[in-house]
Amino acid sequence: MNSNVGGIDKILRILVGIVLIVLALTGTIGVWGWIGVVPLATGLFNFCPAYKLLGINTCKVK
Repeated sequence: MNSNVGGIDKILRILVGIVLIVLALTGTIGVWGWIGVVPLATGLFNFCPAYKLLGINTCKVK
């Protein structure tokens, strides 16, 4: 599993994931906010399966 998420992409994924989870916990946006687990996980693990399928790589280190 090679890294394909890097830099700003990684930071944005983690922030969006945390915000969605917090909003779900507070009941502001409902249950669908738990989808924030996906961007949070892809940001933390530096790997996005969708990027792999589409051939996208934002990680500068090979």
